Amino acid sequence: MEKFDIRRFNEYRENNRLEVKKAKGGLPNSLWETYSSMANSYGGVIVLGAEENSDGSFYTTGLKDDAKLKKNFWDTINNRSKVNINLLTDASVETYDLNGDVIMVIHVPRAKREQRPVYINNDMWNGSYRRNWEGDYHCTPSEIRSMLRDEPEEAMDMQVLEDFSIADLNEETIQSYRNYHATVKPGHVWGKLSIEEYLEKIGAAGRIKNDDELRPTAAGLLMFGEEYRIVRHFPEYFLDYREEPDSTIRWIDRIQSSSGDWTGNLFDFFFRVYNKLTRDIEKPFALDGITRIEDTPVHRAIREALANCIVNADFYLPEGIVIIKTKMSLAVKE
Repeated sequence: MEKFDIRRFNEYRENNRLEVKKAKGGLPNSLWETYSSMANSYGGVIVLGAEENSDGSFYTTGLKDDAKLKKNFWDTINNRSKVNINLLTDASVETYDLNGDVIMVIHVPRAKREQRPVYINNDMWNGSYRRNWEGDYHCTPSEIRSMLRDEPEEAMDMQVLEDFSIADLNEETIQSYRNYHATVKPGHVWGKLSIEEYLEKIGAAGRIKNDDELRPTAAGLLMFGEEYRIVRHFPEYFLDYREEPDSTIRWIDRIQSSSGDWTGNLFDFFFRVYNKLTRDIEKPFALDGITRIEDTPVHRAIREALANCIVNADFYLPEGIVIIKTKMSLAVKE
């Protein structure tokens, strides 16, 4: 979300990064749930002293004693029995006089990987929240465990896997990735490296202390491994793409990571699925000099959505990734 602009107060609506609360009688209890959910999600802004109109627009209700409320806020957020971590600085809280009412604007940053989960009431399992559109919802145990796995200084996907070797990666997929890299960045210095050196440079391989053998990282295994090897480290790993034109037909086209007729890794899945998702999208005739432009905003949006889905998936959790293409819509589940 862009920085909150008080001049645009009448234009704003509640969403996954903006919430208004009346706070007429003091700090609402739900404030801390929203703080937790925004910190664990994308960050956001909480406005105290305002409410929603029936059309979703905001109106000010004001704060009874803003100075006292502000002190109470800082006392509470620094109380570890209430909130496990204070992510805010003095500049994170602003007060404004609007329409003759005082409102307080709280800017909540997204917590860093090593700070999550952010929870309240000294109870991580019941006091951790996540943001889903306008609502604050309890994190599931699986979501909390996922955040805890991300806490170490070294991200889980950069973990070097001592039970695997470079031979466990698929050479054809690695070469396809290198060819794509060369197309995007022609002449890059890494293009002349050996396969082992290249994999180490891009973070797909590394070495364990006191062991000179180069081994795949978790990310390298997911990107370039084969499914039957990937599931040795990620037992819940599963990728699924289905085309379901209507409810009377189960599916007419399907790609599964466990089918055995392709590698089943993330890199190959991305391009196989992307080509099927964009197959029916028209490409208007346009030129860049004498070269036809094949890309459109729709192609770019699908490409970004698919990449975000893959990058943000937690393959230690059940279900994996399921992408369903219907006649009128596209559904993505992680």
